[in-house]
Amino acid sequence: MSTTQLILLLVFILFLSGFRIVNEYVRSVVFRLGRFQSIKGPGLYWIIPLIEWQKTIDMRTRTVTVERQETITKDSVTVKVDAVLWYRVTDAERAVIAVENYSLAVHQIALTSLRNIIGQHLLDEVLKERDAINQALRNIVDSSTEAWGVKIEMVEMKDVEIPEAMQRAMAREAEAVREKRARLIKAEAEQEAAAKLSDGARQIAENPIALELRRMQMIAEVGAEQNTTTIVLMPSDFVNLAGELAGMLRKKSVGS
Repeated sequence: MSTTQLILLLVFILFLSGFRIVNEYVRSVVFRLGRFQSIKGPGLYWIIPLIEWQKTIDMRTRTVTVERQETITKDSVTVKVDAVLWYRVTDAERAVIAVENYSLAVHQIALTSLRNIIGQHLLDEVLKERDAINQALRNIVDSSTEAWGVKIEMVEMKDVEIPEAMQRAMAREAEAVREKRARLIKAEAEQEAAAKLSDGARQIAENPIALELRRMQMIAEVGAEQNTTTIVLMPSDFVNLAGELAGMLRKKSVGS
């Protein structure tokens, strides 16, 4: 093989070495002699051998676990909080050029932001308003990572651990609240019953015969039981009224 053929073969091999293939979810940041040149991919593309080189970036959503952090709430309660963060690279160029290691940077900013935002809220807010805190934390981290070409999609606090003494105090508080609610319901029921009794007493006072009818009903209810002897004291007015009605009925029968 001649020298010319050898050189042509080497040039051809060098040319073939410049071809690259990346997956659909990967982008290549190409540099030429140390300066940013272009974004390549996905699929097949070619870079100039020995002059250009690349750094690949995965554009898929990634998950970062923010390990448990011990921090103090606004009302001076020590809690331990852990969280999960989802993010993805939206600008491969900035993710390579603007920050040395964007994965580590996102993790560190999430750690510090989690501690800071817990310190700005009371314990009750941390326990009851997780959605609002998660959204605020996402906005804080996203505003910091935007310059790196990274988008924070979601942040979720997984668990909030509070001291056992505080747990017992909260349990006693919840029990007291339930007891208060039960007493209020009972008081409202007694108030309604008293109002009904007052209304019934007023109606009986306006119509005395209703009292006697109620008394007769009670006698019938008591007499319905077996082995029961009932002594009834009838008011004279009621007896006289009954006698007058009986006399009217006899006169009417005789006249007929």
